[in-house]
Amino acid sequence: MNDPLKARLAKLQKFSDSAKRRANLYSDIAKMDDSHTARSLGALQKAPAPGKKLQKIGFLMLWIPEPTGVTCAIGGPMIVAGRYLDKKYNGSTIHDIGHHTKNTISTISDFKNSVT
Repeated sequence: MNDPLKARLAKLQKFSDSAKRRANLYSDIAKMDDSHTARSLGALQKAPAPGKKLQKIGFLMLWIPEPTGVTCAIGGPMIVAGRYLDKKYNGSTIHDIGHHTKNTISTISDFKNSVT
């Protein structure tokens, strides 16, 4: 007869091993130094934030005094578009993914140590 606690512990150990392998894979990818690979992974190392840039430009255009009001008409929609892009665009990098994976590993390890 299987002990449910041992079965749960084995399942958690599998999750932990998977998370460790994933963290090692991400750290190995981040350490690659090939110029072609580095160029293609550049977006993963430094994720652009187009929404923040649009918001900043929109605020600047909104506050620039101009007699015709064209900048005010353009600035508002730019701010709204920037906020929309911030909500929909995922700007996470490999560093963020590795950080969250390490947190998951430590949480699983803490739980596993408290159970045993």
